[in-house]
Amino acid sequence: MTDPLLQDPHDSDEAQAATKAAVFNAAERLFALHGFQNVSVRDITAEAGVNLASVNYHFGSKDALLFEIFRRRTSELNRERARMLHEATARHAGSPPVRDILEAYFGPPLRWGTPDHDRRVSAQFIIRARSEGTAEMREVLRNDVSHLERFAAALMSARPDLPKEDVYWRLHFVLGMVHNNRFAEFDRLHHLSGGLTREGDTEALLARMLDFAEAGFMA
Repeated sequence: MTDPLLQDPHDSDEAQAATKAAVFNAAERLFALHGFQNVSVRDITAEAGVNLASVNYHFGSKDALLFEIFRRRTSELNRERARMLHEATARHAGSPPVRDILEAYFGPPLRWGTPDHDRRVSAQFIIRARSEGTAEMREVLRNDVSHLERFAAALMSARPDLPKEDVYWRLHFVLGMVHNNRFAEFDRLHHLSGGLTREGDTEALLARMLDFAEAGFMA
């Protein structure tokens, strides 16, 4: 019997969809765990249990596969952020406070990164993309700010007394908190503090981040 995951242009739509999903999921996991440069097409197809030609057939190339994972996962993350911001706006009759706006941005990636979350691997992949991404990914990270525009507008509405330039700068500074708060990096802080800062509670960590970021916007 032919393995339904082996690549064949004449496979059923269901079999081809299963192959594509197997390649996508295996690649995301391997890239997240081992880095973009340390994973080959052969590694991916072996992990997925599919024919070696499957990556090129379904995605065009390894770099195109990387970008597809990046595009899909960042889109999902930003949709979750937008949903939380929309809910905060509804709760506060169209004018959410600074803390709720920041929680909508901080909360999803922080929760995705927790060890028991089903998006843990996706969070690790996105972190890798910031340092190891392809030229196409780096271009998006530099220039695609569409997901940030709604947050900047909400913050300007929450702090109409601040010059817009100040809002943009403060948003820029607090974004650094998201990129630097990774569970894998807490050991350094733990050593620096002599053991005072061990943080295993995601919600408690989020509260600390929000306390600091909110203060930056209220000063």
